[in-house]
Order: sequence, then C-alpha cells, then structure tokens
Amino acid sequence: MSYRTPLEQRVAKKTTQAIIEHNLIEDGDRVMVGLSGGKDSWALIQILDVLQKRAPIDFSICAINVNSGYTGFKHDVVSQACREHGWELHIEHTTIGAVIDDILDDGETPCSLCARLRRGVLYRLANSVGATKIALGHHLDDFVETLLLNVFFQGSLKAMPARLTSDNGKYVVIRPLVYVTEAEAREYTAENNLPVIGCCCPACGDLSLKRQRLKRMIAEMELEHPDIKNSMIKAIGNVQPRHLLDTRLHPVAQAAAALTT
Repeated sequence: MSYRTPLEQRVAKKTTQAIIEHNLIEDGDRVMVGLSGGKDSWALIQILDVLQKRAPIDFSICAINVNSGYTGFKHDVVSQACREHGWELHIEHTTIGAVIDDILDDGETPCSLCARLRRGVLYRLANSVGATKIALGHHLDDFVETLLLNVFFQGSLKAMPARLTSDNGKYVVIRPLVYVTEAEAREYTAENNLPVIGCCCPACGDLSLKRQRLKRMIAEMELEHPDIKNSMIKAIGNVQPRHLLDTRLHPVAQAAAALTT
C-alpha cells in the first residue's frame, strides 16, 4: 500500500519515527485525538488514520472536540468532516472562554490558561471514551518555540516531551507530530481538503504575543540558516548535563553550594 503523495509519505515517515523513538502508540491502544479544528489537529488525525491502516499493531482512533464556548465556533463543520472520513467524534461544550478572564493571573497569557483548562477536560473525557493515550497536535515548531519561551522569559531550560504521563499516572499524553514542521502540517491539511476552523478566541493571531514574536524571529533566522529548526529539535534530544549550571545535576557543585548557604 503506497502513500498517495510525496508529502504524505514524508509526514508519515516523521510521525512513524516519533512513534517508534518515544513509544507513543502500542498494540491495543485507543488513541483519543484532541481535535480543535485547527490545521495541526487535522493533520494529526489524518496521518494517524493513514498509519492505522498500515501499522503492524492494532490501535483505534477517536476524536474529541472541546468547544470553549466562543460565539461563532463552527463545530458543525468539524462534525461533518469527521462523518465524511468515518472518524468517531465526541464534542464537549464548555464555558472555558467565559471564565478565563475571571481566573487569569497577572502576566499569564489566555493561551496558556486555556490550554490547561482544556487539558483537564481531555483527561476527564479520556475516561468516558476508554482512551489509553491522548494525542495532541503539537509540531516541531511548537517544541522549539516553547524551548525559547522558557529560556527567554521563564529562566528554565525545558520544552515539551513527546510522551508525558500525568502526575497521577492515569493519563499518557503523546505528541506524534514532534518531527513534523508547522509548514508541513499546514500543507498536509490543505492537501486533504480538511476544513480549518478558528477557535474564535479574540487573542488568537495577536502578533504582540511572545510566541508570535518568536515565530517571526525564527523565520528571519531561517533565511540565513535554513536548517535552524532541525538543529534546535536535535538539541532538545541531545542534552549535555555536565555543561549546564544546575547544581542539582552535579553532586559536587550541589555540596559546595550547600556549604555557602
């Protein structure tokens, strides 16, 4: 069974690499895809559907759409597209959008808070649909941008893991598009005529947000160094603890630091 296009073959190869390297999907898994209606989540469910038909293991897919309650969100379009592709879909209507302003901490972006609230909904729904894995559509660009956001603004050297087990050990979140670029996800979604639906949040697309500013910075650097994002994603998987300043990684330095306090 051959892939339909060179782009699909490339996306499938990168997704398969992530699944194998990080043990993202196992035999018997029921994978619940967080389907926002954006280009990334459409690309994710489409390529998982393709791989499901080719994989040497057995796993099932279902989609969850969390409607944050913003006026104008076209959940009916998401439903129709899933019906046409034969994808199982559950829509959860929430009031996340209405409550964000009331609980937003100073200095916190609505995006990060919204993501946390939506993650809680996904955890709850994973139980109701019997999911063993929760798949999110974060791509390579998200990983490198998150790394820079934490370095520049949080004083922390971290990005996102491809596989994350929740604190209580009950849920496993996976990100199979870790090696797929945002451009590839966008093109793959368009190639499959999947309807990109905006979340209708007033903060989306605000170019003043830190992540959008980093996107522009990386794009400018790519003009001179085309492979810069691939270099950064490799760096996240090639950590050299001996060359960092965290004394928790170095027992001798940690002991010396304790003597000076």
